[in-house]
Amino acid sequence: MSLPTARMARMANAIRALSMDAVQAANSGHPGMPMGMADVATVLWTEFLKHDPKAPHWADRDRFVLSAGHGSMLIYSLLNLSGYARPTMDDIRNFRQLGSPCAGHPENFLLEGVECTTGPLGQGLAMAVGMAMAERHLNAVFGDELVDHRTWVVAGDGCLMEGINHEAIGLAGHLKLGRMNVLWDDNRITIDGDTDLSTSEDIKARYEATGWHVTSCDGHDFDDIRRALNEAQADPRPSLVACRTVIGKGAPNKQGGHNVHGAPLGADEVAAAREYLGWDAAPFEIPADILVDWHATTERGQAVHAEWQARLASDAGRRAKFESHMAGIGDRASPALEAYVRDLAANPKIVATRKASEMALGPLTEQLPQLVGGSADLTGSNNTKTASTAPFSADDYSGRYVYYGIREFGMAAAMNGMALHGGVAPYGGTFLIFSDYCRNAIRLSALQQINVTYVLTHDSIGLGEDGPTHQPIEQIMSMRLIPNLNVYRPCDTIETAECWALALEAPKTPAVLALSRQNLPQLRGEGDADWSAATNRSAKGAYRLKGADAPRKVVLVATGSEVAVAMECAAKLEEQGVGADVVSMPCMELFAAQDAAYRADVLPTDALKVSIEAGVTQGWERFIGDNGLAIGIDRFGASAPAEELFAKFGITAEAIVPQILNKLNG
Repeated sequence: MSLPTARMARMANAIRALSMDAVQAANSGHPGMPMGMADVATVLWTEFLKHDPKAPHWADRDRFVLSAGHGSMLIYSLLNLSGYARPTMDDIRNFRQLGSPCAGHPENFLLEGVECTTGPLGQGLAMAVGMAMAERHLNAVFGDELVDHRTWVVAGDGCLMEGINHEAIGLAGHLKLGRMNVLWDDNRITIDGDTDLSTSEDIKARYEATGWHVTSCDGHDFDDIRRALNEAQADPRPSLVACRTVIGKGAPNKQGGHNVHGAPLGADEVAAAREYLGWDAAPFEIPADILVDWHATTERGQAVHAEWQARLASDAGRRAKFESHMAGIGDRASPALEAYVRDLAANPKIVATRKASEMALGPLTEQLPQLVGGSADLTGSNNTKTASTAPFSADDYSGRYVYYGIREFGMAAAMNGMALHGGVAPYGGTFLIFSDYCRNAIRLSALQQINVTYVLTHDSIGLGEDGPTHQPIEQIMSMRLIPNLNVYRPCDTIETAECWALALEAPKTPAVLALSRQNLPQLRGEGDADWSAATNRSAKGAYRLKGADAPRKVVLVATGSEVAVAMECAAKLEEQGVGADVVSMPCMELFAAQDAAYRADVLPTDALKVSIEAGVTQGWERFIGDNGLAIGIDRFGASAPAEELFAKFGITAEAIVPQILNKLNG
């Protein structure tokens, strides 16, 4: 039931007042968007959004994504006014200050009700595509009684300009994600000024061309907003609602101009806005009657939530299955791989690690229904599809394999949205070299503390003839620079399985699996006949694969395909009486997290430490020290068969052993 227009206007003005007061107090922020979209947001949250502030993690809630994250005071105001535990008014008073959960841009790990971290424009909308995909998939699995919700997005002109927007809306339109609605803050302003400075495209036509339903409304007319949102809800296609707004609405001397976009209004304009809006409450104070109206709007969501809980409780078996599924993978990946790894120990396989990944995914996808895979048009190269993963499509949302097309950035962001939604553990593949296309989404996986697995194949010059444009030289080390991202580069079939288990069992840490195109020997097997999570040697990030026979003088540290090269080097050194350990380091991050005693045992100070990796050498000094020897490639690759390239760039035992001996002999 709709409230009278006058009361709705006062509810919207509460958003405007909090937004301008918080930005003014911080002397930093973006008041224009929340003030301009206050009317649209009020209609959405009071009449359409299905949520329960008392249960912010309710599985069947609608998802609200503020893609235009610079306007963060919009969501902070909405959460506070509608009765979420936080942010409190003190939190809002301390907007953008150290210790306040009201950060400059919304962070999912700071506030319940913030579904995802937004700020890098376009990514919120693209993550919302993943949320809508997860909703449709879980709906197909559990039915309308348990999964039946929508994804709502507030996006600005910047979100719609960014390249990722094109990838995201193309995917959403193709998949007919009709439960997704984007409310475009059509204020025709960017930081630089009017949008006609930089664009003249027909945005509505672009969305229509990708299969979206498009409608418009006056973003300051409650009845027209209501009409447009109803129209969007009713259409089976994803919807774009162009909400024509005035940026900074309510600031009489600055509204409508770009100066209100990203700076405080100033004390004089705040005072003028109060008079203009008829708002006589003190800063950070909301009149009691307005709070009553805001709190009353949540009763609808609480009632719907109670009905949902009753349906869930009515069938104990269905409830157990649903709750187990939504709880995630937990520690179940390792048990799913036990029989497979034990068989490998008895029956070694010489395969590329991309193939080893596919082999490990067989039992994983068979036993873990949360896994939803995909590839950016490289399925046959990434080896990400299994017999258990039928296609996810507009005709069958129960499928668990997404054909993302050539949309690396869009894929990565959508996977973030799936993971944030819950009930889905996403993994997706492309070539390691193309990690640069989706790097910012990988960074957001890490920042948001979510479990997403990136299968990045063709991990070195070992891919061969495609040449330097496709040969990742700096990418593996650059991935390791991202905090809270575990980068795995396994050396064989068993390490690949171990790394998959570790990746899936880290609920707050995303993972990169860097995998080879070329076949590699199986170096593990001895001691793995009774493999389990407890005996996962990769869990410590690095371990002694082979101990020295002669008195140890050298420790060879390698990753991926170069571990086999290190083993060859060790054999040649031992022939000359030089004792050499071989350390496999599938994950630098996990090794760095071990205690000092373990690290000192694996990499002792009384031996020459040599790193071998077919990539840049920068970064290895952390482990081999200033006096170590770093073998790698500090230039771009070339086009030739893999064997010739490894010889050309000196990643062979024949080229490395003489350097080691020279170093030992001074």
